[in-house]
Amino acid sequence: MKISTHRSTVYEGHSHYAMNIAFNPKDANTLASTCLDHTVKMWSLGSPHLNFTMDAHDKGIDYVDFYPGPDRPYIITTGDDKTIKVWDYLSESCVQTMEGHINNPSFAVFHPNLPIIISASEDGTVKFWNSNTYRLANTLSYALEDANEVAVGYDEGIVVIKLGRDEPTYSMDSSGKLIYARNQLVLSGNIQSLSPDDPLPEGTRIPLSIKELGTTEIFSNALIRGPNGRFVTVVGDGQYIVYMALAWRNKCFGVGLSVAWGGDSNAYAVLENRVKLHVYKNFKERGGVGMKGCESWSIDAIFGGPVLGARGKGFVVFWDWETGEVVRRIDVEAKNIYWSGTGSFVVIASEDSFYVLRFNRDAYNAKVEQGVDITDEGVEEAFDIVAEIPDSVRTAKWVGDCFIYTTASNRINYFVGTESYTISPSDIPLYILGYVPAHNCVYLADKDMNIYAYSLSLSVVEYQTAVLWGDMDAAAEILPSIPKEQLNKVARFLEARNMKELALQISTDPDHRFDLALQLDDLDVATEITRCMPEAEAETKWKALGDRALAVWRFDLAKEAFDKAGDLSSLILLSLAVGNRDGLRKTNRAPEVALFAHTYAPSLVPKAVDAWHTELRGWNKSKIAASIGHPSEHADLFKEGWHDILCREVESR
Repeated sequence: MKISTHRSTVYEGHSHYAMNIAFNPKDANTLASTCLDHTVKMWSLGSPHLNFTMDAHDKGIDYVDFYPGPDRPYIITTGDDKTIKVWDYLSESCVQTMEGHINNPSFAVFHPNLPIIISASEDGTVKFWNSNTYRLANTLSYALEDANEVAVGYDEGIVVIKLGRDEPTYSMDSSGKLIYARNQLVLSGNIQSLSPDDPLPEGTRIPLSIKELGTTEIFSNALIRGPNGRFVTVVGDGQYIVYMALAWRNKCFGVGLSVAWGGDSNAYAVLENRVKLHVYKNFKERGGVGMKGCESWSIDAIFGGPVLGARGKGFVVFWDWETGEVVRRIDVEAKNIYWSGTGSFVVIASEDSFYVLRFNRDAYNAKVEQGVDITDEGVEEAFDIVAEIPDSVRTAKWVGDCFIYTTASNRINYFVGTESYTISPSDIPLYILGYVPAHNCVYLADKDMNIYAYSLSLSVVEYQTAVLWGDMDAAAEILPSIPKEQLNKVARFLEARNMKELALQISTDPDHRFDLALQLDDLDVATEITRCMPEAEAETKWKALGDRALAVWRFDLAKEAFDKAGDLSSLILLSLAVGNRDGLRKTNRAPEVALFAHTYAPSLVPKAVDAWHTELRGWNKSKIAASIGHPSEHADLFKEGWHDILCREVESR
């Protein structure tokens, strides 16, 4: 069989149909070809001479693909013997044979980013293999389930499936030192190096200088820092490696699905499999009794903190690091556990809500000292529920006793005391890196590790926490440290807590202060605020102030407010209510004056009608003026009972 390029170079050597060629992404002058003669041949561009041949399968070979990374000189082939093989083309040796398809594999490719091999077969299935361990990870039938995106073509059409996750793999400590993994490359940056004196608008992407820290031997699913920041654990491919954070040197490694650090960097736990848990002290496995009951529960993941946490299907369990006793077992369908830095609070996040619990170490210790028999359920008094919040947590960090989190609806929120508040919505999914107190900012990243910042004053959070816990003395001490631009936010928080008097004292926004003053019936303050406003802005406030003054019987203030608001209708109503004839005259509303005179002072009707006529003629509306009856000129219109009305008015005086 001959293979011809555009420049008419002919490659000869195969004895049957050539099925596929692939170019080496690491060397564009090298290509591989497959054939039904059971061989794979390697060629160089510009030269018709064969480099070498590998007898790769027992039957015809349909497909070949090069490994895209720089660390392995591998190709992958599929054959009509129903196998998939990985080859080292430098040593011309077979690295692995993968079996599982029940018919001929049509293709097999390395994923460009994830540690995955994807194969498809004439048996109608797509299989996913781990490219590090070569173990089968998943099989999808022709009616593909919801499973990086891959398009698979069939005779009936094309199906696109999504692999992996969007959330990046990263870790940032409290000082702003950031590390993250991109495939097997580990990169670092320092958020602290950003200048707080040159703030960008909220939600703007922030440029950050990134440098290469090193590589990791496994594809990382998680980066977990030890409590003091000296060590970083990389977890992935069913293995873990502990690195020294600064030098990025391998400290230890092993088999594990999940790793959790204790309260210091001397203790950590490794979940080897779902029923096997190891605890290490100073990087040596601790002897003696393990964690009570762990062999009888199927565990999905473990979590570090003052006590060791674990989640399984339908439950969460906490163990004492030292004794291995169950501190508390809670029946809840959890997906993550977040401990506060103080160890006083823990969040258990489920699919559509999260629970905030307070950890009472003293209550647990008291039961232990009393010699109470601790069952697999633990000590009920060890945890008290603080709040349940109906938010789906995507990522989260504790800052003191403030829980900052992103939601599935792309909102950045924080929880303090017993309530949750919104920092800002986001147009795209963001993942919390952490909080830098010197910048008063929460830093987040998108799936490509672009950095974003949103302001959050820690003093505001501390003030809110003190208020929510009822410690007003502590709140008063914190108040002077709150930035002036955050005072209105604090005032609105206090208003929501029905602490309006304090909110009025703190707020600097005239509109907000005016609203608070009206709600508190502090009309003198409301009047002072309104008098200081520009005339164009003050009109609606004078009207609102007049209405409120009228409601609390302050007629003089109501009259002033309605007068400045130009609200003649309200002025007429007020003048009528208090019997203020001068007020009625000053309204310059002759029709209403005439009608009121007809009802309450008939003897004044001629004078009122004369004023009405004069007003209309001044507006060139003589015809309308002529149509309005006058008692002396149209006596026939005032016959019935008019004389009696005038007499009664005289008698009433």
